[in-house]
Amino acid sequence: MKVGTTLVNIVSDGTYLMDGGAVFGQLPRAVWELHVRPDRKNRIRLGINSLLVQMPGLNVLVDTGAGTKQLNRFKDDYSLNGNKLLREIKKHGLTARDIDVVVMTNLLFDQSGGCSKLDRSGDAVPTFPKAKYIVQKQAWEQAANPNERAAGSYFKDDFAPLSDGGVLKLVEGDTEIAPGVRTRLTGGPTSGHQIVLVEIGSARIAYVGKLMPTQYHVDLTCISAMDHDPNQTLDRKKELLKMALAGGWLLIFGNSSETCGAYIEQRNGKTTLQTVNI
Repeated sequence: MKVGTTLVNIVSDGTYLMDGGAVFGQLPRAVWELHVRPDRKNRIRLGINSLLVQMPGLNVLVDTGAGTKQLNRFKDDYSLNGNKLLREIKKHGLTARDIDVVVMTNLLFDQSGGCSKLDRSGDAVPTFPKAKYIVQKQAWEQAANPNERAAGSYFKDDFAPLSDGGVLKLVEGDTEIAPGVRTRLTGGPTSGHQIVLVEIGSARIAYVGKLMPTQYHVDLTCISAMDHDPNQTLDRKKELLKMALAGGWLLIFGNSSETCGAYIEQRNGKTTLQTVNI
């Protein structure tokens, strides 16, 4: 999508499989199976999406995919088909060194693994060496000290090298990244979860991360069983849907493997999606 002199694109790090019950939360399988077919292990395919915003003099990447450090483990546990992000970025004429800002919606493994990579000595170092990584302080604190429920979703070598390398910027609350690009703190899926809003000219684009990981999560009753605070997720989803309807916002889903972007419409009191490919 081109908006004036700004380019906005979805870039993918691949796909992986996750337990369908965990993804759809309280919705019974008999309901969600009407939309997506699980495998014999009850897993469904999810996308690993990032947002690339190319502005004059500034390249912004939102989320970094699963990365390469845990490829073998993730292949076994999640049937990960990944390691695609840098090649996707290259299609848009960029390398890792061309990224100026990395915004992390959260620090869960599937969206923060690509924050760092292993160097020739086997040490984890920032993947995007010239970028400043924007992370909510609450998200950082949860990832660094997860409780028993969340411990399996964080890996310190994904995000610790950011602090060690001096590229980390912790923020508290809504933050302007560049003119027309800002974050909004939502909480919900994780403590300190944030979304990214791009508002340039007539274009309004919201990358919603795990607040609505797939198009099916537009349904207010569909909230992942893995969410840190599901009631907060519900409240923020209501606010976002109201904003999207009133302002014509394009929603970009962090984990959709098919419909990555959609406008929200209401017809006869029912919420519907107008899907968009970008």
